[in-house]
Amino acid sequence: MTVARPDEVRRYNRAALLRLLHKGGPTTRAALSTELGLNRSTIKMLVDGLAGDGVVEERVPRLAQGAGRPSLLVLPQAQAVVVLAVDVQVEHAGIALVGLGGEILGRNSWNLRGRQREPEEVVCHVAESAALLAQDLGLRPVAAGVSVPGIVRRSDGMVHGAANLGWLDVPLGERMGTALGVPVVVGNDAELGALAEFVRGVGRGASDAVFVSADVGVGGGIIAQGALLRGSAGYLGEIGHMTVRPGGRRCHCGNVGCWETEVGEAALRRALGLGEGRPRGAIVAELHELQRDPDPVARLGDYVDWLILGLVNVVNVFGPELVVLGDLFTALPTPVVDRARAEVRARSMVSRAQGGVRIEKSTLGPDLKLLGAAEAAFDSVLTRV
Repeated sequence: MTVARPDEVRRYNRAALLRLLHKGGPTTRAALSTELGLNRSTIKMLVDGLAGDGVVEERVPRLAQGAGRPSLLVLPQAQAVVVLAVDVQVEHAGIALVGLGGEILGRNSWNLRGRQREPEEVVCHVAESAALLAQDLGLRPVAAGVSVPGIVRRSDGMVHGAANLGWLDVPLGERMGTALGVPVVVGNDAELGALAEFVRGVGRGASDAVFVSADVGVGGGIIAQGALLRGSAGYLGEIGHMTVRPGGRRCHCGNVGCWETEVGEAALRRALGLGEGRPRGAIVAELHELQRDPDPVARLGDYVDWLILGLVNVVNVFGPELVVLGDLFTALPTPVVDRARAEVRARSMVSRAQGGVRIEKSTLGPDLKLLGAAEAAFDSVLTRV
């Protein structure tokens, strides 16, 4: 039987307390004691230590009322621990410095065209932009998280394939780590989107959820029993490539009839009657205009049927309590999402068995992947603060 040393126990408790503050925000010592199952003297020692290191601050609540001394709030200090978040998409890339508690302290973004989309150019631009941003803000990131629309090996950040970027077997984790000089975690964009929703978005409090995003392609991230489901070597969530229409359109992955060929960006453009050259903004604008249409479900036609078919399959396979729709799906008219909710409940055995599955749109907007990348970086950092 191995007995943990007192210093190991203290480090573990310190990391647990800090993670609670990072994800849950300001709270009292009493609440921390209850949540962590530690006595008040232990909480006092931990908070005092973190305050002495400048990682947290205690403050009287602004709206404190009633007689007696109010309980002090313990607040994480955003600039005490900072990570770099990187979001590489098909048409643009962005970075942000994110502080403890999930606060975005500064950001930058740029378009990706031609050679700028090549891995070496992306890494170089990220490193240069991050250095300038850190210098401007007077901050130094201690780790980095990178979101990529592709199949990523979690152990070392090898991008096995990112077809829409034209990448194949790119050692992105190694290259980013060398360029940035800090530990780097690389993840699939939908996986990190799921993480962001679970920690910061509509998925907070859900123990089993699926994040489904539509960009150029369609991807998914799965939260199972409160943790990311990663699969073998980290390869999981390619739900856009489940076959839904044998004999359908050929997909860039080499398969035929993938779900993303029926509900991805190109399919949505076809359903709206927009030409292939129309930009992403035109799709979003048309969907917003469709909100005023008396029957947007009919206007989108078969697109809605394929969307529902895929969602029914996802719910039957993973059995989530919540499905979060991200990226282009967030612009879908309310009646379309309402129809999807009703059909999934009626046609999914799992949904019927558990009394329904919530289907909600993401509320994190364009910061979604940045926040997810930041959380991936924080995951290992908080054990060392």
